[in-house]
Amino acid sequence: MENKSHFTKDFLFGSAAAAYHFEGAYNQDGKGVAISDVVPNAPSDGRTKEPTEDNLKLQSIDFYNRYEEDVELFSELGLRCFRTSIAWSRIFPTGIEEKPNEAGLAFYDRLFDKLLSKGIEPIITITHTSEMPLYLAETYNGFANRKLIDFYLKYVETIVTRYKDKVKYWLTFNEINALLGMPFYQAGIDETNGVTEEEKFQALHHMFVASAKAKQLIKGISPDAQVGCSFISRLTYPLSSKPTDILAAQEENLFYDFFTDIQAFGEYSWFIKNYFKKNEINLSIDTEDMKLLKENTMDFLAFSYYNTSCSTYDKDAGEKGKGNIFETVKNPELVEDEWGWQMDPIGLKVFLNHLWNRYQLPMFIVENGFAAIEQLEKRDEKLTVRDDYRIKLIGDHLKQINEALADGIHVIGYTNWAVMDFVSGTTGTMLKRWGFIYVDYQQDGSGTLNRYKKESFDWYHQVIETNGSSLFDC
Repeated sequence: MENKSHFTKDFLFGSAAAAYHFEGAYNQDGKGVAISDVVPNAPSDGRTKEPTEDNLKLQSIDFYNRYEEDVELFSELGLRCFRTSIAWSRIFPTGIEEKPNEAGLAFYDRLFDKLLSKGIEPIITITHTSEMPLYLAETYNGFANRKLIDFYLKYVETIVTRYKDKVKYWLTFNEINALLGMPFYQAGIDETNGVTEEEKFQALHHMFVASAKAKQLIKGISPDAQVGCSFISRLTYPLSSKPTDILAAQEENLFYDFFTDIQAFGEYSWFIKNYFKKNEINLSIDTEDMKLLKENTMDFLAFSYYNTSCSTYDKDAGEKGKGNIFETVKNPELVEDEWGWQMDPIGLKVFLNHLWNRYQLPMFIVENGFAAIEQLEKRDEKLTVRDDYRIKLIGDHLKQINEALADGIHVIGYTNWAVMDFVSGTTGTMLKRWGFIYVDYQQDGSGTLNRYKKESFDWYHQVIETNGSSLFDC
C-alpha cells in the first residue's frame, strides 16, 4: 500500500448521526409519535402500544436542545460535512396534516444555519429508518400501501422548498434494503401476522418509486442538488473454493445488486426478475413506474459499510453470525467485535471496485465505524476514553478508500458512524458506543449528558486537517 494520501481538500470528510438516535425531545414543540418511539429495544423484539419510559430514544442525548454546543464540538473536530436526518414527525406529526409544524421546520433552520456558519456541509437523510410518523404505519400499513408515496412526497416538497439554499446533498431513504430484515421498523409494515416476501418487495417497489419521484421533485426545486438513496452493503465471499460456494456467493451478490441496479439503471435486473418468477412473487407495477425509475436515477450511490460475510450452498456449513440486521455465515479469516460483527477493511475496497466497475457513479460512504462498551477514565487530568481500536479500524478503512482514490475511483466523501454516542437502533441500548465524543447517558437512563472528547477525536481532527496524510505517519 502506497504511503501517500490521495484525499483532496474537496473530499467530504465528516461524521454522521440521525434524528431518532440522538435528538430526544420526542414530544417537544409539536413533534408527533414516530415508529422509533414505540420500539424500546431491538426491532426484532417488537413494539409497544404507546411510548414507554424504558425507551431510551425518547430523551436520548438531547441533541435537540444542545445542538449549539454540539456543533461547536463538530467544528473543533474539523468536520467538513455532517450527515443527519430530519425527523418526519417533527414536520408532519401524523403525516397527513395540511400544513407543516412550523416549530419543527424552525429547528432545522437553526441547525443548518449553525452548521453552515462553521463551514460544515449538511448531508441530509430525508427520513431515516424508523422515523415515519406512527399514524401512517397504523392507518395505512406504511409503504405496503401505495398511498404512502403521496404523503412522503408532500413532506419532501415541504422540506426541500424550505432548505433548498442550505442543503445540497439529499438522501431519499436510509438503508432501503433494511426492509427485508425489519419491515415495521424500516417501512411501517404490520408484522403481527408475519410479512411475506411478496409484501416486502411490493413495499420496496413503492419506496423506489417514492425515491425516484423525490429525485424528480428535488431537481425541480433545486437543480444543483445532488440526490442519492442509502443502502446497506452486502458483500459476501465464498466460504470455500468449492465451485458451489463460489456460485452461492455470486448469486447472493447479484441478489443485493438489485437495490443499486434500480438506483443506477432504473431497471429491475434479470436476476431479480428470475428470482421473482422462481418464488412466485408477483408485483403490482404501474405502467408509469418503470419510466419514472428510468428517468430519475440517483446522482450518486450512498451506502453503509460495516462488515462482510460468506456464502455456502451447504446450509449446515460454517458458523452462523449476525452482520447488522442480516443472518450471515462467518468468515473464518476475520475477527469480530463483541456484537458479532466481523471487521473487514479490505472488503471496503473490494466493494468499491465492484460498484465502480458496475455503475461508474460517484460514491459516498455514509456509515462505517466501530462500537464498544466504554468507560470514562482520567488521563492528563482530563476525562476521556482510550479508543485505540476505533482509531485503528477507521484508519484501516480510510486507507482502503485512499487506495480506491489512487485507482481513479470517484468517492465523494466519508461520514463515519458516529460523531457521538447515542442510543443504538439495532439494540435500543447505550451500551454500544460509536462516537468520537463520549456522552454521559447510561443504560438506566441516568447521567449528566455531559460531553467528553475521546482520544479518537484529536486523531480524526488530524486526519481531516492533513487531508489524510497523517494516516501514514509512523
